[in-house]
Amino acid sequence: MALISGVNIPDHKRINISLRYIQGIGPTIADLIVNQSGITGNPKVRDLDNNDLDKIRGIIDNGEIVSGKRTIKITIEGDLRVEKNLNIRRLIDIGSYKGTRHRKSLPVNGQRTKTNARTKRGKKVAVAKRGRDVNTKT
Repeated sequence: MALISGVNIPDHKRINISLRYIQGIGPTIADLIVNQSGITGNPKVRDLDNNDLDKIRGIIDNGEIVSGKRTIKITIEGDLRVEKNLNIRRLIDIGSYKGTRHRKSLPVNGQRTKTNARTKRGKKVAVAKRGRDVNTKT
């Protein structure tokens, strides 16, 4: 397995697919990295030599990708995780609605919670029936 930015990317997959295992790199950014490094034919990672892998590492470590006339700045792995956690912490600290939803471990973006959101709310808990007894006469 090749090690890029502290992540072991799989050898048996194509390079543009393998780069997506790095947090912060999606399909578009992966294609731009492969194009900028000068690799043609979209080979598998095991078919790349160390020179090609060093080019890819250099582009990713630099944090800037040139696409035509524009330069794209990317944040990956540890820095991205820290940035996301700081953004969530800021929302919690200022007491916004989204911050309170994060604090309660509930869905943040307006999803319903009456029937869905099982992964956030946890396993179902059985509740005893309430109301009048149907077996008694009235």
